[in-house]
Amino acid sequence: MKIIGILLIIIGAAGIFMGSSMFGDIGIAAIIGATSALLSGIGFLLKTRKNSSQ
Repeated sequence: MKIIGILLIIIGAAGIFMGSSMFGDIGIAAIIGATSALLSGIGFLLKTRKNSSQ
């Protein structure tokens, strides 16, 4: 779970960077997808941290 969270954060950050260099609607869609990957990665890491502390 921790590895998946870290990979999602890396992919999300790279996607935001690449989406900002795209034009038009495709760039907006890429940034939205990258943001959801970033938030999912943060959620995975927070859930992993919460489960390991119990």
